[in-house]
Amino acid sequence: MRAPAAAGARRAGWLLFAALSCIPALALCAPPLADVHVHYKWSQEDVTSAQQAVDTLMANNIALAVVIGTPADYALRLEELAPDRIVPVWSPYRTPGEWSSWAYDKGVLARARRALESGDYRGIGELHLIGGFTPHWRSPVISGLAAMAAQFDVPLLLHTELSRPDYMEGLCRAQPGTRILWAHAGAVLTPQQVSDVMTRCPNVWVELSARDPWRFINNPMSDPDGALLPPWRALIEAFPERFMIGSDPVWPVENLDSWDQADTGWQEYRRFIDFHRAWMSRLPPELEQKVRLTNALAFFRADVD
Repeated sequence: MRAPAAAGARRAGWLLFAALSCIPALALCAPPLADVHVHYKWSQEDVTSAQQAVDTLMANNIALAVVIGTPADYALRLEELAPDRIVPVWSPYRTPGEWSSWAYDKGVLARARRALESGDYRGIGELHLIGGFTPHWRSPVISGLAAMAAQFDVPLLLHTELSRPDYMEGLCRAQPGTRILWAHAGAVLTPQQVSDVMTRCPNVWVELSARDPWRFINNPMSDPDGALLPPWRALIEAFPERFMIGSDPVWPVENLDSWDQADTGWQEYRRFIDFHRAWMSRLPPELEQKVRLTNALAFFRADVD
């Protein structure tokens, strides 16, 4: 098992790297940012090497990147190249299509335990819980992974895509010791629905990846000028320490894990991140810094021994 580095040193390392990478000629002087939803997948490797992915993070002044590998060890490839920036999380997905079948695989729990015991991974996810594919949250695999995340004190990154928030609320209330990071702010849910869950479940944090003009386009959080819609701004202001942002570099989304077409999400990375930088720049400075960076550092225990 890897010996964990001192958390304060990790945070100092991330921020030092971010500061040193501010090179005007390369347009890297935007403030450092934590991206809590990054993929590196088998379907991306042909068009984006691990080094190119890390270079992209550096070019966008990403101080902290939470990486989901498919298969899981792809995240470790990025960590080997940038250990002071990358937080690998363990994913159960190994082959195309497992996003819809993982919850029925009884071997997931044993593989997850081995992965966390190795010390290589610092979270579990992204787990897709989507209407029509997902069993009840009480099922052995889903409830077992949630309990395991609490046991190892690592976050659980969940992607729920259902018409109502009941599923997430049931799960988070049943697992109060599990720190849950809710991907895409519930994907298709309204600010009020997200607020209801956050109010009832203090163990739920929210990230806003893919809530951009190109994905989840029927459920926008910003206006055509890139400013947050008032209900979304009010929601973030109501929970200033529980929101983060992410890129979710998957593209094109309509060809999810296609066997015959590469995923070019890393080629779209800058526009995904620039979208978030634009709306965050209109927030009060203290709130902007929390959403952009410090909430993620705290959540992933980058500043806690």
